[in-house]
Amino acid sequence: MQTSAYLAGLAAGAGLIIAIGAQNAFVLRQGLQRRHVGPVVLVCIVADMALILLGVAGMGLLVKQMPGLLQVLRYAGAAFLAAYGALALRRAWNGESGLQPSEEGSAGRRRALLACLAFTLLNPHVYLDTVVLLGSLSTHYEGAGRWSFASGACTASALWFTALGYGARALLPVFRSPLAWRVFDVLIAAFMFVLAAALLLQPLG
Repeated sequence: MQTSAYLAGLAAGAGLIIAIGAQNAFVLRQGLQRRHVGPVVLVCIVADMALILLGVAGMGLLVKQMPGLLQVLRYAGAAFLAAYGALALRRAWNGESGLQPSEEGSAGRRRALLACLAFTLLNPHVYLDTVVLLGSLSTHYEGAGRWSFASGACTASALWFTALGYGARALLPVFRSPLAWRVFDVLIAAFMFVLAAALLLQPLG
């Protein structure tokens, strides 16, 4: 039973995490730049695991009973996504290559980690997917089976973000061209604007 629960959690977690999202796009860009990849990947994994464990522990019901908080996150998340999209559009307009030298010290790392946390925590759908949905799915199992399900979902998160962050290096030959970075940033900008609009228009729950 525990093995089947683990595999079910792995599949459910992968299905939710691998779906294209702003967080994944951000991790991909960091991976392509080879900047602060380890800390960014670690923050994504730890945040995801914490939310998954909260859901399995029974916090999903509490999240569903806090529509006011989800609404605040909706507007804050949409504003952040739109601002990040505008920055990507400016990079594309200025022709800024993602491989050009930039600040690599503690200030640059801090900004990257804060952005990563914002992508993760300002999206109300993150709470609905991890805390509510995965938490609800875990109730199909009892006792240790629930935590085996949680372990599977956590494993999916760790594997995905590690592969995304470090696997992005395989695309570096393509992104040595400034034009490729311009196209990439235009796509990122469009993606962020669409996500921001969707966040405002789609009902929560």
